[in-house]
Order: sequence, then C-alpha cells, then structure tokens
Amino acid sequence: MYKTKRCLGSLLLMAAIAVPVATIGCAAHVRMYDVDHRDYHHWDHHEDIVYRQYLGERHENYRDFNKRSADEQKDYWNWRHSHPD
Repeated sequence: MYKTKRCLGSLLLMAAIAVPVATIGCAAHVRMYDVDHRDYHHWDHHEDIVYRQYLGERHENYRDFNKRSADEQKDYWNWRHSHPD
C-alpha cells in the first residue's frame, strides 16, 4: 500500500511539472504563413530582431507585424527571403 501511494505521488509530481513546461514551450512559437513564397516562418525572439533590423533599414518606427497591412507584410517576407540567416 505504501509503495502504491509513493508511486502515485511521484506520478502526480511529474505531471504537475511536465504540463506547464509543455504548454510554455508551445506558446513561445508562432507560425506565420508566407502566401507568396508558400512557406511557414516561426515568429520568435530571433525573427523579432530581424524584423527590427528590417524596420531600421527602412527608417520606420516599430509597429506590431500583425497590425501591418497585407502589402506591408508581403514586403517584409520578400525582404526576409533575400536576407536569410
């Protein structure tokens, strides 16, 4: 009986630790679809840095990528494909 409780307690502890780690990992990655190039890009911290570089080259103020028009987003993806990592 004692072994069963200990085993059950260990499983519950593992689940309590694993669930938040798994959900945080998924929330950190956003997939963006590039219609013209027909591919996906992961929008993460690195992509945000590259996006800010793009804005700097164009002398534009920062504006959230999702709030940009479709044409502005298209311009960024075209630039991004000509500036790979």
